[in-house]
Amino acid sequence: MKVVVVGAGVAGAAVAVALRRIGAEVTVHEAYEDPAGPVGSFVSLAVNGLRGLDALGCLDEVRAAGFPVARQRMWAGDTGRLLGDVPRGRAADDPLHSVTLMRADLVGVLRTAAGRAGARIVTGHRPAPADPDLADADLVIGADGIRSATRRGLDPSAPEPAYAGLYSVSGVSDGVHGDPGTFNMTFAKCGVFIHLPAPDGTTWWSAQVAAPRAPDLAAVGIAELSGLYRTEQRPLDVLRAAQRIDAATLHHVLAPVPRRHDDRTVLIGDAAHPVGAGQGASMAIEDAVVLARELHRAATVPAALAAYDGLRDRRIGRMAKAASANRDAKTAGPVTARLRNLVMPFVFPRFYPRATGWLYDYEPGGLPAGR
Repeated sequence: MKVVVVGAGVAGAAVAVALRRIGAEVTVHEAYEDPAGPVGSFVSLAVNGLRGLDALGCLDEVRAAGFPVARQRMWAGDTGRLLGDVPRGRAADDPLHSVTLMRADLVGVLRTAAGRAGARIVTGHRPAPADPDLADADLVIGADGIRSATRRGLDPSAPEPAYAGLYSVSGVSDGVHGDPGTFNMTFAKCGVFIHLPAPDGTTWWSAQVAAPRAPDLAAVGIAELSGLYRTEQRPLDVLRAAQRIDAATLHHVLAPVPRRHDDRTVLIGDAAHPVGAGQGASMAIEDAVVLARELHRAATVPAALAAYDGLRDRRIGRMAKAASANRDAKTAGPVTARLRNLVMPFVFPRFYPRATGWLYDYEPGGLPAGR
């Protein structure tokens, strides 16, 4: 089976590894020379994503590129009150711990694994419809992100991404005390602020700011962020110790994509469902494993794609609803925020295990032994 994958980010590189495991001939086309990039924001992988990496044979390498994060703490920005302390990205009794690493390092591990497995990776090239690779392919996989050209080719009336009313700026600070292995989220007046200590003594942070209009990200610096978080002491301390800004991006939403596959083309990752809520990479890795498994099982490509879409539809729909609630919490108004801060310490510890079991207990299934 000849497969062309469009996009060599997390989704594209992961599915290339998975498809080589079932013996497919895989060519990956990436529009950028370096889809990982030298710097960028960090990404957290919950245990469902880690199980997918285990199925791909990449778990140990990804763990080595990042560090484990056992706990997640939520704080009220105005008072500094602890609102919740729960396991990070896992059930309390799960021996796997969430892993945080730079997105570029995750992409790098997966791309190296894909190349080692025998996938052909072509960078700096976006295949046109008449490209010989596409013409000869038995299967085309659109892993080309939220602005997917493959999605538009599959369905010219497909929805387009829209600004979500939120932007994020990520960076690194030095000299800030924090408990190792702890992911901290502060609910602030302007959005949320995330920070966590890294093993090298620095602090990785991400300011996620609610703004009705998309700003000029080039004009958003440490001084502007410090002004936005001036009433929240914990974020302000981290920002004052900032060494640099590594990444800035606008958050986007995408309406449900009605057509995610035909008999020869399928969308995965953000091209099909940009969920956010810290689950984008994990969902893309799940997609890769499930798609390869169904292709291995089914008698024909069309049957495999139909089975894959049926298996993923309900889970992705549920994840999209959770992501929407997560986004609403980050952009809550003052009345809603005060109510949240009052209720959350009492409700959240009881609610969290039941609310996340479906997400973290998921098993994507295995793949044939590596070839």
